[in-house]
Amino acid sequence: MNTRSLSFRLVTWYAGVLTTVFVVLGALTLVFLRHYLESGVLDTQVRRAAQIADTLLATIDRPGEQGIAREVEDLYSPEANDRFIRITRQGDRAGPVYVSGPPHDGTFAPRDVPALSPQADLDRSGELTRKVVLQSGSLLVGAVSHPGPSGQTYVVEVGLSTARTEATLRQVLILLAVGLPIGVIIAVTGGFILVRRALKPVDDIAQKAEQITQLNLSERLPAVNSGDELERLSVSLNHMISRLEDAVQSSKRFVADASHELRTPLTVLRGELENLAQDAALRDPTRESIGSLLEEVDRLAEIVESLLALSKLDAGEASAERVRFDLGELVATTAGQMSLLAEDKHISVRCEVAPGVLVDGDRARMKQVVVNLLDNAIKYTPNGGKVVLKIASEGDYAILEVIDTGVGIPFEALPHMFKRFFRVDDSRSRDQGGAGLGLSIVKSICAAQGAEVNVTSVPGGGSCFRVRQRLAGATSNRIASA
Repeated sequence: MNTRSLSFRLVTWYAGVLTTVFVVLGALTLVFLRHYLESGVLDTQVRRAAQIADTLLATIDRPGEQGIAREVEDLYSPEANDRFIRITRQGDRAGPVYVSGPPHDGTFAPRDVPALSPQADLDRSGELTRKVVLQSGSLLVGAVSHPGPSGQTYVVEVGLSTARTEATLRQVLILLAVGLPIGVIIAVTGGFILVRRALKPVDDIAQKAEQITQLNLSERLPAVNSGDELERLSVSLNHMISRLEDAVQSSKRFVADASHELRTPLTVLRGELENLAQDAALRDPTRESIGSLLEEVDRLAEIVESLLALSKLDAGEASAERVRFDLGELVATTAGQMSLLAEDKHISVRCEVAPGVLVDGDRARMKQVVVNLLDNAIKYTPNGGKVVLKIASEGDYAILEVIDTGVGIPFEALPHMFKRFFRVDDSRSRDQGGAGLGLSIVKSICAAQGAEVNVTSVPGGGSCFRVRQRLAGATSNRIASA
């Protein structure tokens, strides 16, 4: 997964914000639920304390303080109900009148509950609520002050352990711990799907843009009918491609027209110079100058022919004729025809051809590929070197390799070898008669034939040009040209 992609960053941000919101909401829910439950329990304890005060302390003179304990046990059974009840006398004879025993659940020890101080902050109605923290747990206590018949003031305290409240909060916490991740996962999954659907038009535009080259500038990017920024982007990019298509077509027409128009004057110029060179009255220096001019005219004529060939290739004329032929037989025949060029430099040309390597394409154009690659290898291989042409099949592909023991190509120049008019060394290329168009023609022909070409080289250790083309009858998509 690409962690720097827009979809990943959006989903990550969305998941982070959503998780934070859910966690904060869950924490607030627990806090408010705790407050709500404890407030409810405290209110209940205050009401129970008021009930005990109203029903027992109002008639305390009849049973006496000693009878209060019996009546509390009979009416409220604090131990069985896991409650804390304490009745305290205030004033000069302050002291406890009744304290309940330990509850059955053992959640607290009544004797450990601190007594209310004489300065306890009772409200105007004589009520007080507090949370007492003990070693065995917490206790929620409600207290009520009530005057007795004899003028003595009593404080009734009723308490309940927070164990049930804590159990409820734990259940809610478990639900949140289980539910929140599930909710986040569902929300993030939905967000991821929505982000992918929202960005899918961008992927479609990017994929289509990768397929558009100078050979198919008439194609357009998919239009996004969404009425938003993506639609404006696709429309703007299509307008840009239209302008690029017009510019490229104008450039191609100019190159084709200029190349065509230059052929005639160059032919005339060559003829005039050849006639002039036959004049017996010319001096040797003049004759040498005319010879040099003829060489330059030939060089110009070669450049013009190469430009004209490139313009035809750009116009799609390279794939006019597609036949099935034996690539190995074509390479061997072409190498034999060019053997004289190699013999002049005492270069050994060897063919290693696998039989039955059949391809579909334009035979004449593929021969031009072999000629250009072999001519290039011979030019830049020193006297006494070797050039090997290999034909083999590799899976569904036919492989043509032209390997030489020449001067090699610098590493930084390899990415530019198939660019037009690119020459590794201008002075050396000029001495060899190159114009930097031969490999461009090879690249264009291979692209038109559905093949691909690349080069590997080591400076001083030779070069290897490799052409890879589908075998005849193999099912494939056309190889897109860079």
